[in-house]
Amino acid sequence: MTDQQLKDELLIRQMVERWAVWRDAGDWERFATVWHPRGVMMATWFQGPFADFIRVTQEGWAKGVSILHFLGGSAVEVAGDRAIAQTKMTISQRGMVDGADGPVMCDVVCTGRFYDFVVRENGEWKLLHRQPIYEKDRIDPIDSTAVLALDQKALAQMPEGYRHLAYIQTRIGYTVKMDMPMLKGPVVDELYRRGARWLAGGELEREVNPA
Repeated sequence: MTDQQLKDELLIRQMVERWAVWRDAGDWERFATVWHPRGVMMATWFQGPFADFIRVTQEGWAKGVSILHFLGGSAVEVAGDRAIAQTKMTISQRGMVDGADGPVMCDVVCTGRFYDFVVRENGEWKLLHRQPIYEKDRIDPIDSTAVLALDQKALAQMPEGYRHLAYIQTRIGYTVKMDMPMLKGPVVDELYRRGARWLAGGELEREVNPA
């Protein structure tokens, strides 16, 4: 690995870390700087341009929505001014769900990866397209003595990799995208192929385009 390759990987990792810190801190001005002008965010509850993602996240904050992120290891492939970065992460969301004796405050923790299409723009690495991969999740009541009474029929209809996350998000009014990439299966396999085609110089194939 050359010094330049190492520098690029470190700068991309720095950008990914800033995304998590500035987003969760509500530092919207600096958070916007990690994005490419045509950047798109794909999430269970939102798919669209990054500026709209910032707006709806702020609206959620005002309503008490609590979603936080924690990062793990990463693997970065750089090809000229393009890169694919995969970063282990957890998404933690707090909210109310049904309990045996009434609503219960719970935490849902979903483990997965950020799969990022990254480009060098004016000498800086920017996030062009973020597609999370959802691998597994769980739900826990904040009060360990509380007894949950989840709608098992509704829960069974949610995708396995983000079943409880989708459950809690639908309960607070979000429309959840039901065909996101998970640990295995044709959707994540196609994401890997899309990433390889784009890294080799092809067009970025998106479900959602920036405005």
